[in-house]
Amino acid sequence: MDPVAFEQDALALVDRLYAAALRLTRNEADAQDLVQDTYLKAFRSSGQFEAGTNLRGWLFTILHNTFLNQRRDRGRSPIDADSEVVEQAPDTRTAGANPEELLLRETMDADLQAALDSLPPAYREAVWLRDVEQFSYEEIAGIVGVPMGTVMSRISRGRKALYDDLVARSGEYARRAGAGVENPTKRV
Repeated sequence: MDPVAFEQDALALVDRLYAAALRLTRNEADAQDLVQDTYLKAFRSSGQFEAGTNLRGWLFTILHNTFLNQRRDRGRSPIDADSEVVEQAPDTRTAGANPEELLLRETMDADLQAALDSLPPAYREAVWLRDVEQFSYEEIAGIVGVPMGTVMSRISRGRKALYDDLVARSGEYARRAGAGVENPTKRV
């Protein structure tokens, strides 16, 4: 594949990779580092990419594997932190958010965002890759390195957990508002 065409095609996916990285890391700086490391590895290995195959899937696989390697490496080197300072630190997660993150968070209902964030990482990643990035089950299996049946199970369980969490949140909201929970079914 022509190096210039490869670079253009790969860089056209930066926003999607960043969104997935943000979903995996839950931290803007870590997501930026993850995307940067992903592109570094991709450009170094561009000769291994076969023209005409799925570049998006190839990049997401690199992103996923890089994330797992970073997480594994961080587990080996514990961080020394002063718990008093951490407890008293202000929450600045949204203060430095970039426009894309703000738009994503604003367009995603707060309850849905919270429910998605509460999913176990394996379920969150599978649901995100399927429902937001719209990868096929087979592509997701290749990206995360598990059998397709496991992907299907994770997506099913993740969606069920999202549904249960959202139903619980809507019931809690209704009780707080004093309205009670109404039956959402319609009669035709």
